[in-house]
Amino acid sequence: MASALRITSVDCDREQYRDLLLLADEQWDMVELYLHRGEMFAAYAEDEPLTKADSALVPDRALGCMIVTDEGVDERGLRIAEVKSLAVDPAHQRGGVGRALLEFAAQHAAREYDVLRVGTGDSPLTVPFYEACGFTRSHVLPNFFIENYDYPIVEAGVQLKDMVILEKRL
Repeated sequence: MASALRITSVDCDREQYRDLLLLADEQWDMVELYLHRGEMFAAYAEDEPLTKADSALVPDRALGCMIVTDEGVDERGLRIAEVKSLAVDPAHQRGGVGRALLEFAAQHAAREYDVLRVGTGDSPLTVPFYEACGFTRSHVLPNFFIENYDYPIVEAGVQLKDMVILEKRL
């Protein structure tokens, strides 16, 4: 379980988090589609100094990060926020950092949104994680990874084809 974490807004150059973001979405031009479209947050150990002398965040000390975007109002009339590129440093995976980031996103989004959404490959690693965090399957975008990525995306030995959309009511 993650010990004390500090989750903070990232207002500096988001591209400094590239290595971490690529853990969640390995094709950079796909990340660039939403990199500056929403709010970015990073998780640090509570006792980790967040800034250098020039007051810029220290991205290489981040344990995880995510981007939360405004996806507008859906056909049900619900305001949707979406978590994109939820990434956790491999040394800290399965330690509660991802769950803490999602809980933070839900609390943050609840002020303005009705639903928090995530989209992920139909992977035996990610779908059960999101379900354990209180998300339920909403719908599937068929062939999303086949049609939108330059090369096959493989996770846990499974080639990703469809994107599974999961939602959590806020």
